[in-house]
Amino acid sequence: MICEELSNLPEDQVILEEWVYQCFEGGNLSQLVEGEEVDQRQLERIIKVALWCILDEPSLRPSMKKVLLMLEGPVEIPIPPNPTSFLSAI
Repeated sequence: MICEELSNLPEDQVILEEWVYQCFEGGNLSQLVEGEEVDQRQLERIIKVALWCILDEPSLRPSMKKVLLMLEGPVEIPIPPNPTSFLSAI
């Protein structure tokens, strides 16, 4: 699954993961696509889904069916937990 593959990130990508979450949490998603015209609502949906998919704990990641539903819009996407909070808990 894509979500499972995304969780096996090298250390430099963990820093990227932290930055993306900080931008999400602070409401600064435009920093992630600087200079690009994007639909901010769709960008937020994509970022939320991505953050859910890269969680270290496989049981917390959504199924691909749920990912598709979240991306298409009919399913509300809950606020994802900070992906690095699991790293510090270990």
